Amino acid sequence: MRTTVILIAAVFLQINCTNSANIKDNDLLFEGEQNFENINQLTFGGENAEAYFSGDEKKLIFQSTRKPFTADQIFSMNIDGSDVRLLSTGKGRTTCAYYLPDDSRIVYASTHLGGDDPPEPIIYKNGKYVWPIYETYDVFSALPDGNDLQRLTDTNGYDAEATIAPDGSKIVFTSVRDDDLELYTMDPDGSNQKRLTNVIGYDGGAFYSFDSKKIVYRAYHPDDREEIRVYKGFLDQGLVQPTQLDIYVMDDDGTNRIQVTDNGKANFAPFFHPDGKRIIFSSNLDSEDERNFDLYIINIDGTGLKRLTFNPSFDGFPMFTRDGKKLVFASNRNANVEGETNIFITDFIER
Repeated sequence: MRTTVILIAAVFLQINCTNSANIKDNDLLFEGEQNFENINQLTFGGENAEAYFSGDEKKLIFQSTRKPFTADQIFSMNIDGSDVRLLSTGKGRTTCAYYLPDDSRIVYASTHLGGDDPPEPIIYKNGKYVWPIYETYDVFSALPDGNDLQRLTDTNGYDAEATIAPDGSKIVFTSVRDDDLELYTMDPDGSNQKRLTNVIGYDGGAFYSFDSKKIVYRAYHPDDREEIRVYKGFLDQGLVQPTQLDIYVMDDDGTNRIQVTDNGKANFAPFFHPDGKRIIFSSNLDSEDERNFDLYIINIDGTGLKRLTFNPSFDGFPMFTRDGKKLVFASNRNANVEGETNIFITDFIER
């Protein structure tokens, strides 16, 4: 069923940031961050994350919890942080937005068909840090201004985490439709939905390589009876416990799967370097604090691991430009209050 949604206030509602000017200051860098230069803070205040470039690399699409909203909504902005605009409905909760490579449409996941109010946030369950897998999430497509909203998935349960192949041929996404969290692909219009993974456990957060021939993703595959029992117990409650995740690479049809990391930590938000030989990702590999994540880069065969950030809080959700010269990411650095997450863009220097 397709639902017509009226965007609140106006389709081109402009949202003012708490600071009208961005920051461009290398004081935002930490000692050891030798691959970054000319870092630029783009957002100020709230929880801003998962910022991804448009096809022409002139805009970013991202999710943000900011007034007057109490849950993430989808916004766009120029790559200098200006002209912030609301794209989603302002209802429910949204996540994981992405541009088609020709910028003709956007895709994102939303719960708004399940109700105007966002689902209750869940961070801890039985003392364990968890990710909620809201059953009312579906993947939608819209024009770049948020108009012409079309539903692409309509199965029962979670459908989200959608990104698009750079050649525009496929969307990869995560779904629980077959009673496990697996990766699927579909055409940009929602047709030809096909399952790619078939291993018990969570497979998600997938991105294509720049040549659209490979997919990188995060996964947790429990391998003994007790781990499987715990995983299924959480999943039955619509939850995932992401304390251990590893990075995997496979061909775009789901074959030739390779495990890239195996360190017993939480590794997530992987993205291909344009050379196709390396992956940037976020991990708490070197931290005693499970909440302290930094960015790393690694060869797709698991060799050559290098730490890129040394922020004592959180760095994640990186994406390169096609030439590899710029990197956008989310970070808690320079936060005014605990938990504030902002979007940063930096020159990436090979050293």
